[in-house]
Formats: sequence, C-alpha cells, structure tokens
Amino acid sequence: FQWSSPPEAIERFKSQEIWFPPPQFYEFCRLCNFSSLGELQKFSSERALEGCERWMPVMLSAADGFIQLLPGDELYPEDPDYTGEKKMIMSTDKKVEDLMKEGGIFHRIVIKNTNNLAVYVNIQAKYKHINPLMLKCDNSDYNSRL
Repeated sequence: FQWSSPPEAIERFKSQEIWFPPPQFYEFCRLCNFSSLGELQKFSSERALEGCERWMPVMLSAADGFIQLLPGDELYPEDPDYTGEKKMIMSTDKKVEDLMKEGGIFHRIVIKNTNNLAVYVNIQAKYKHINPLMLKCDNSDYNSRL
C-alpha cells in the first residue's frame, strides 16, 4: 500500500507502476479539482443534500479501442441496461478518433488499452457535482469540438 495524491496516482498509472479500472481513473480526475482534503470536505458537505443519479457505463467497442459512455453523452442509450439482462453490446467499425471528431457532446472514458485512458466531459454535471479534469494518458487530441 502507498498513499498518493490523485495527481500522483494518475502519474503512477500513466507510467504503468499501478493500475486501476476506468471508473477509478474518472474519480481520480474529479479529485484533481481539489488541492486539499479540506477543500474536498467543504465541497462534499455543501453539495451533500443535492442528490445523486444512478450511472451505468455503457461500453462501445470501436475498431481500435473502447469508449465507456456515461449519462449525458450523445451516444449514451436512452434506456441503458441497468441489470445486465438485455446483454446490450454496442459496437462500430469506426475508429475512436473518428467517433471523437464526429461528436460534440461528451461524457466518456476512451480506452485504448489498460493503461491508456482519457476522460472527455463537456456536459454540465448534475446535482452540483464537479466534472473531472480532462486528463489523458496518450498524446491524442480530440479537443477540436470541446
């Protein structure tokens, strides 16, 4: 075990010293908005009664990677499979880069491989939550539409 700040954990992830799944990468990116535990505690207590929403990431398989779609993303299905009973699989022959260039409303995690993730968000977070900082572990640039 080792204690790391969120930016340190992300750097260790990028250098492949450690690994964590995409949802944790997303949360570390959100935590990067706060420079201290006190700031995080203040934010948490101020928004605590605002509410929450249930999220179910939906995986989109592309020709050269995956995209975890989150609520609010333009490709997110209207009726996601919250239980796993529908066995919903989304796929396309397009490359991730093409999907990113064609898109305009993002709330997604782009996954090229296990240590190559990127978070893209340009929607307003609900319930006074804070969006993650848009960090990526590769050199791709999909910011033209953001």
